[in-house]
Amino acid sequence: MQPFTEKAIHIIRNVPVGKVMTYGQVARCAGSPRGARQVARLLHSMSEKNGLPWHRIVNAQGIIVLADEESRYAQRALLEEEGVKVSRHGQIDLDIYRYDPEENNT
Repeated sequence: MQPFTEKAIHIIRNVPVGKVMTYGQVARCAGSPRGARQVARLLHSMSEKNGLPWHRIVNAQGIIVLADEESRYAQRALLEEEGVKVSRHGQIDLDIYRYDPEENNT
């Protein structure tokens, strides 16, 4: 497994219940500031195998962006079960729910 992939998986696994991170934020923390698409591919291909909380990763605007309706609904439902408020347009307030592992690494 590539170092970036290992770091990204570790970061995603450690997003706390009721918090979210963006694809770009995970990429930056894993050492590849331009690797947001890599994070998306990693989530698509490795979430189930690695038991990742994929639903806690959203786009830079805090919006659920999954293409298929069933997955969007599942992500929304999982986040709401954790206490995350999601607008009817699928947006999460990042000022409230964003997790910053660097801030919380004390």
